[in-house]
Amino acid sequence: MSVTVKCPVCEKEVIWAAESAFRPFCSERCKLIDLGDWAAENHRIPDKLPIDQQLSEEYLAELEQDMLQQDNQFFKE
Repeated sequence: MSVTVKCPVCEKEVIWAAESAFRPFCSERCKLIDLGDWAAENHRIPDKLPIDQQLSEEYLAELEQDMLQQDNQFFKE
């Protein structure tokens, strides 16, 4: 008995086996459509952590001070 899944793009049945080169997609076309959706940020993994703006500013200030204390030519004029 073989396992089948639906292609995430077109929902066509795909046999989950080594012969299905593009699994879970049915074809290279569907694979590239999905890749394009990720690149266009149509698919995203949600960030559930709220951003504490004050903490972020403090952290950036600390990082900047650390970089300035090092002999780093990037920040020097």
